[in-house]
Amino acid sequence: MKEIDKKEIKQELFDLYDDYAHNRLDRREFMEKLSVYAVGGLTIASLLSFVMPNYQDKIQVPKNDPRLNTEFINYDSPKGGGTIKAQLSRPKEATGKLPGVVVVHENRGLNPHIADVGRRAALAGFISISPDALTPLGGYPGNDDEGRTLQRQRDRGEMLEDFIAAFELIKNHSECTGKVGVVGFCFGGWISNMMAVQVPTLSAAVPFYGGQPSAEETSKIEAPLLLHFAELDKRVNAGWPDYEEALKANNKEYTGHMYPGVNHGFHNDTTGRFDKAAAELAWKRTIDFFTLKLA
Repeated sequence: MKEIDKKEIKQELFDLYDDYAHNRLDRREFMEKLSVYAVGGLTIASLLSFVMPNYQDKIQVPKNDPRLNTEFINYDSPKGGGTIKAQLSRPKEATGKLPGVVVVHENRGLNPHIADVGRRAALAGFISISPDALTPLGGYPGNDDEGRTLQRQRDRGEMLEDFIAAFELIKNHSECTGKVGVVGFCFGGWISNMMAVQVPTLSAAVPFYGGQPSAEETSKIEAPLLLHFAELDKRVNAGWPDYEEALKANNKEYTGHMYPGVNHGFHNDTTGRFDKAAAELAWKRTIDFFTLKLA
């Protein structure tokens, strides 16, 4: 199959995939609309291969990376899903305690990409925990379509409690300094914002293209924020002006970055929306921010 050049793809196709990925289209509607773009040598199969995640070939830090101690644990989330499974990862050669990072998945459970991001955070010098909010429903099912369907069955507020419980676990872990930040993507970006609202002892929050809290909720934020937005992500960006106004009005510490010419999901290197330059810059800024704020 011919590899597609990203320049061949119209923005409307990325918008179409965004609608599908966020449950505004079912698979039948998505496939019907996708067929419109199968012209000029582009087939439906090649377009699907371009936009859908490729977890097999895109993992940066394998789960058995010898530089890390990586394991899966279960922890209690009494206000959320009860018992939650999570990936726990930390550098093997670490001496002394490390700052902690909670890594929050998108709207489809702890898929291989987000688990990979959790391990990347550990390689950067943190003890990371990457929970799977789908645990009460059997966990991430092995593909994103079913993962999205399952996640819609859970209450969003209860899932927030699952990640707050993960924060408390890692904060009190024997190998953690007690300074903990959170980074999340899409749904996880909303979780990151809301953890900043609800957890006064959170040391830093980094939402990637996440939904925003209300002005009243924003007034409760204590943690410094580093916010990443994609210029072409009209849906999420629509709420940013009001959020920024509330942050300013309440004298909150924040830095926002708008990445030009990129789509929602630009950090995810397993799909066609990935933008290497923006993703690498955003991740460097994230690690630098955590290094500073979790010291």
